[in-house]
Amino acid sequence: MTVEIPDLRAYPKLTGKTLLICVGAAKCATSWLHDYLGSRAEMAVSPLKELHFFDSKFSDLALGDPDGLALARLSFQLKQAGETVENLRRRAIFQASVDRTQMIYDDNAYFGHFDRLSGPRKRCFCDLTPSYSVIGVEGFTYMKRFCASQGMEVKILFLMRDPVQRFWSQLRHLQQLNPVNDVATKWRNALSAPALLARADYCGIIQALEKVFPSSQLLYLFYESLFESDAAIRRLCDFLGIPFAPAVAERRQNETTVMLPLPDDARDAFRRHLSRQYDFCQDRFGSSVPDAWLD
Repeated sequence: MTVEIPDLRAYPKLTGKTLLICVGAAKCATSWLHDYLGSRAEMAVSPLKELHFFDSKFSDLALGDPDGLALARLSFQLKQAGETVENLRRRAIFQASVDRTQMIYDDNAYFGHFDRLSGPRKRCFCDLTPSYSVIGVEGFTYMKRFCASQGMEVKILFLMRDPVQRFWSQLRHLQQLNPVNDVATKWRNALSAPALLARADYCGIIQALEKVFPSSQLLYLFYESLFESDAAIRRLCDFLGIPFAPAVAERRQNETTVMLPLPDDARDAFRRHLSRQYDFCQDRFGSSVPDAWLD
């Protein structure tokens, strides 16, 4: 499938700025990271966190309908108590929901959204959408060419977590979204679900990214390291060209509320199925791989 780059208007306020796109992985503290970046005066983060713009164009491995989600978000805002027009004036997330709905039919709205969030102190803009991890080489190529239209520097962040723990966390989160996804009895189904396995394929994701983006535009961090010391956040700040400011490690966001222990047989099955990911990361990142992965 070839998706053509449309003719896009220029947004001069974005020229020379940095666009950070976090492409995953899911359940790797991206909501916590959104909270941290949103606290920085230099950063402009979308109130929606996950814009689901690029995965709406490359949706073969989507877990839902990104544009349908946009409409649902807008519908929710329209139904909130109070006078609708006044709510729209006051609520950033309502405004962002309107912006994202416009992206369904106008690609300019993606940059228009960040242009609206821009200000004299803003140096970087953020789109943290873990589902981008599965758009593949074609999707990443489109992303790179699309963003080049604005003279912005695109930087890609990919977060990784112990593959088994991340996989189990995502399955529990899916049950939280819909109780029919009972992980205690249906976890085996995940081992034959292409959309879930693609999100667990660190090797494939990294190889796809590196076919498109130079190393200077890529940063890989580990979920576990975010909460151990300031080193990971220092690396991120250096990557973005902003001064370091410490994060509050205890303020985790969007934690899965379905708290089920990982059964031994599921752990063993996941470990066998994801063994390639452990081997790849050990070969690629060596001593940087968190000790917890080796337990």
